[in-house]
Amino acid sequence: MTGHVIGGWLSRLRSGLSRSSQRMSDGVAKIFTNHRLDAQTLEDLEDLLISADMGVATASQLVGSLERHRFHEEISPDRLREILADSVADILKPVAKPLVPNSDYKPYVILVVGVNGSGKTTTIGKLAKIYADDGLSVMLVAGDTFRAAAAEQLEIWGKRAGCPVISGAPGVDASGLIFDAMKKARCKKADVLLIDTAGRLQNKKNLMAELQKIFYVIQKADASAPHSCLLVLDATTGQNAHSQVETFSEMVNVTGLAVTKFDGTARGGVLVALADKFAMPVHAVGVGEAIDDLRPFSPVVFADSLMGVER
Repeated sequence: MTGHVIGGWLSRLRSGLSRSSQRMSDGVAKIFTNHRLDAQTLEDLEDLLISADMGVATASQLVGSLERHRFHEEISPDRLREILADSVADILKPVAKPLVPNSDYKPYVILVVGVNGSGKTTTIGKLAKIYADDGLSVMLVAGDTFRAAAAEQLEIWGKRAGCPVISGAPGVDASGLIFDAMKKARCKKADVLLIDTAGRLQNKKNLMAELQKIFYVIQKADASAPHSCLLVLDATTGQNAHSQVETFSEMVNVTGLAVTKFDGTARGGVLVALADKFAMPVHAVGVGEAIDDLRPFSPVVFADSLMGVER
């Protein structure tokens, strides 16, 4: 990314996380009345972190570190948020991994899954733009054949990214469409094939079974594929994201996460909780609807933005 694009993305990230960071800043200022890390302050801080959807285990871990190293220290609210941001960055660093297609595979197949409304189709469009800007040839597959507008939506994103979209008639068998698309992509020597799928509630057994069928059909077309299985999560769902990771991982081999819609929530800590619990690669975060609003993230910048720290 060029300097002005990076700068623009970082400002969008900070803006997208502003509701979360404001909640943290206000919360720390409210509970931090005597500038000393006493037992009551630590308890209130743990409640604040849990309310920001960092989860009980992660909140307890962060507060436990403060208790061990800084109990009864005098400390300013600003400094406390810096310390928390550093601890959060340490949790995020191991999982911050961009999704980089391996050129040994042509095409490199990325299967994109998730529940209804998580932002799968827009995520595919944004990833396609990133890869196309890197000089890769990208094809998209409208594998959501349930929703009438899904293929049209993907066509729009395909045009924005400058990438062709393979689609079929509404209601066509998704597995067959995807199988044919893989053959086309191989014939055209495409670098990347991004496959959209119908939104699935993780408690709907028949839909999840069909997702497994798609997975098996992809492997029939190419035994090494899918090379990545990307689960798209909506940050506004908070702790429900955990059950989605667990259920989709049971059904298909989820290899990484993209977390969207941070601009719509004050519970941005969910990414920290996911990283801490699952240690699964987080390939990208989304902070808006524009085509450049999905990017790999810097753990330090994300943690600082989440905690409302400027340095």
